[in-house]
Amino acid sequence: MTKVSNDKVNKINARNVALEIITSIFEDKAYTNIAIDKYFKNHNDISKIDRAFITRIVEGTVEHVITIDYIINKFSKTKTNKMKKIILYILRLSVYQIKYMDKVPVSAVCNEAVKLAKKRKFNSLSGFVNGVLRNIARNIDSIQYPDEKDEPVRYLSIVYSFPMWIVELWLEHYDYETVKNMCINSNKTAKTNIRCNLTKTNPEELKKQLQDSNVNVEEGKLLNYALKISNYNSIRGLEAFNQGKFTVQDESSMLVAQLANPKEDSLVIDVCAAPGGKTTHFAEKMNNTGRVVSRDIYPKKLQLIDENVKRLQLNNVDIKEYNALEIDSSMIEKADIVIADVPCSGLGIIRKKPDIKYNVERKDIDDLIDIQRNILKVVCKYVKTGGILMYSTCTVNPEENIKNVKWFTDNFPFELVDFEDNLPNTINNNNKGYIQLLPGFYDTDGFFLA
Repeated sequence: MTKVSNDKVNKINARNVALEIITSIFEDKAYTNIAIDKYFKNHNDISKIDRAFITRIVEGTVEHVITIDYIINKFSKTKTNKMKKIILYILRLSVYQIKYMDKVPVSAVCNEAVKLAKKRKFNSLSGFVNGVLRNIARNIDSIQYPDEKDEPVRYLSIVYSFPMWIVELWLEHYDYETVKNMCINSNKTAKTNIRCNLTKTNPEELKKQLQDSNVNVEEGKLLNYALKISNYNSIRGLEAFNQGKFTVQDESSMLVAQLANPKEDSLVIDVCAAPGGKTTHFAEKMNNTGRVVSRDIYPKKLQLIDENVKRLQLNNVDIKEYNALEIDSSMIEKADIVIADVPCSGLGIIRKKPDIKYNVERKDIDDLIDIQRNILKVVCKYVKTGGILMYSTCTVNPEENIKNVKWFTDNFPFELVDFEDNLPNTINNNNKGYIQLLPGFYDTDGFFLA
């Protein structure tokens, strides 16, 4: 038998892989990050370069799909809503490359798109695919978009690929330039934010270890124990991760434990804990003393918390399946701190999960507000007199944030307390007891905390 080189064995068609992943996202409504991770876990022989290329075109296509469909409809007699699904997905992936990836030759994009159409048994439509893409490529720099002055909402929707209802919602609460910057920042690629586990190492040692593994490392913008990393194949492939020296968490989310500033030997209850970033941060801040009761309603998510707790070598965390809407009488007035990071619309983390903007509808928000308030009604009972309730969301919608806080303080024996002493100096905040971070303004997710 003839020995075949590894290069030949491992050679894949990256665009075909991207098409498979995109199909699962658009047809099965799979979350982008989960669909990508699932494919890579099942195909661990894909090279670092191919992984990066596949990830970029999949995430980018989802992120810009409204803009992409607008462009396709400009140049195709058959509109996107009438196309065969696979043909539409091929066109979307290809238009993303043409518009947003300068270093990819147009000829390669068109030729590979034709091959994909034929591979999927659409030989008769391969000429259509080729014609539409080459026409788009010739005119990509002269496409007319809605006028910003005459149609500001439609302009933001089409140019930055946001459903119009989100643009309209944001404009109800923020000025136009702020909303425009929120749209721009939400489309920027975010580096991976990590939190140094100070019970095992320090930021300088962690940074050196990661750099020795050829990982690009930058210091965080807000907290001295936060780092931003890039140029790695997978988190689980990093020795420092497996040694429990860091966990993935956005700096905005790190602020919950930073501002709560728990004392050693405290009792902390995290009522909606998955995937465990806040749970483990509190456990670390308490230096493995006291007790963090970590709860969630989903068993699979609790397994993820358990994995993180064991990997970080924390022994002060109790994990339990529990519905935050049901009262636990054994915990009434026992907790020094209760963390209520409640289910929300997620409009602050679109840069990391672009599919959120297509999967959430405005009517869903009223239901979420009911859930958020009902959770607060129950879990506030666990806070002992003088204790702290940390309320947080990863959204920028005031109805879910400050309006919930006002409702809560009007109806329950709690008051907002100042946290300026623990707030990073880089954050300009004039609000006593709460903070609203907007997407990208501090190179963080959009996040609310009170």
